[in-house]
Amino acid sequence: MDTIQNVLAVIVVLGLLITFHEFGHFWVARRCGVKVLRFSVGFGKPLWSRFDRQGTEYAIAAIPLGGYVKMLDEREGPVAPAELAHAFNRKSVWARIAIVAAGPIANLLLALVAYWALFVYGSTTVAPVIGDVTPGSLAAQGGLQSGQEIVSVEGRETPSWTEVNLQLIAAIGASGELDVTTRDPAGGATRTHAVPVQQWLVRQDPPQPMSSLGITPWRPEVPAVLGRVLEDSPASRAGLQAEDRIVSVDGKPIADWVAFVDVVRSHPGAELSLQVERNGATRDVTLTPEARQAEDGENIGYVGAASRAVEWPESYRREIRYGPVAAVGQALSKTGEMTWLTVDSIRKMIVGWISPSNLSGPITIARIAGDSARSGVETFIGFLAYLSISLGVLNLLPIPVLDGGHLVYYLIELVRGKPVSETAQAMGLRVGVALVGCLMVMAFYFDLMRL
Repeated sequence: MDTIQNVLAVIVVLGLLITFHEFGHFWVARRCGVKVLRFSVGFGKPLWSRFDRQGTEYAIAAIPLGGYVKMLDEREGPVAPAELAHAFNRKSVWARIAIVAAGPIANLLLALVAYWALFVYGSTTVAPVIGDVTPGSLAAQGGLQSGQEIVSVEGRETPSWTEVNLQLIAAIGASGELDVTTRDPAGGATRTHAVPVQQWLVRQDPPQPMSSLGITPWRPEVPAVLGRVLEDSPASRAGLQAEDRIVSVDGKPIADWVAFVDVVRSHPGAELSLQVERNGATRDVTLTPEARQAEDGENIGYVGAASRAVEWPESYRREIRYGPVAAVGQALSKTGEMTWLTVDSIRKMIVGWISPSNLSGPITIARIAGDSARSGVETFIGFLAYLSISLGVLNLLPIPVLDGGHLVYYLIELVRGKPVSETAQAMGLRVGVALVGCLMVMAFYFDLMRL
């Protein structure tokens, strides 16, 4: 069932992003007087198509991993003399720049609208309150203490742990001090801490800002009660059911859910004797955690069960909501911040500060899309906005075959006063296809490794 949801979610996400991207090209091309021959979502043989009054074919093709707008162009075939004025290659260089840039800009505008909708709709998040600080850690050296709420990192407000993580990720490669501002739980006074860092998170695969800083988020105590048991999992085969309370494992009392998870993770493939309380009565259950490989390569135990949901105290909840006008500024700021984070992450990957294994392909996108859809509308729209920004930024990279590569050709044309030669463009196309192909193969490989 989860696989079906993942596939449906990625079809919705990619279909929407591709349609907006190509519509940007299409809309500006029409405004510039260019005849559009085909507007296709997907590649390959069309599964559905129709023509409008201007002769443009709208198609949905079989391979949903991209799309294109085919315009009238003398370089791609003969053009009737009566239609030469509507050919793309006959338009001014500024018109061609506008048409090519319109796709990525459409993606950024989609993200802007998505963030605006999120800010107007509002969301409830959990305050980033510190639970534990590891003695001798970077956080301890900076004076961070249990119970403090992190209100900003490097001057950026952090109303949630998501924002804390984003700001810490944005600081990858920093040396010196990170400014972390906290609010004390008692008086509410704020204090800025100088956390010493050296080559912060450089080449850490994957980056783990919380553990590297030495802090654990505060969470309410979660009892060792099962809230969900997956079908055909070690837990279901052992006879465990939702609402079962784990009393002990191998004769040792289990205090909470975290203690139970620790035992399971540390015993892959080992037989565990559980004492379980169900409907007021206790029973003995034999459970054998399945061995799975974690991201760091270590084998851990897995049983396919989740804890029962617990309520967070009201004082730890933060509601983020703005009026329609105020939300515009917030959406602009968020879009700009996430765009810069994407650009900066690409730069850091090129210089070697971020591992290439952080590249994501269609498998990871499908998994995250499915997870975000199951987590609710807010999470799904947030993921859609960030992926739209990523698509827009990646298409602006100066690689031939991408929009950014074409823009480079047109900028050279502006400087030289004449177009780049067909031979140079053809050579650039081959190089671009090779580069993009290598990136796709790498992303797919890392997807499989994550599985």
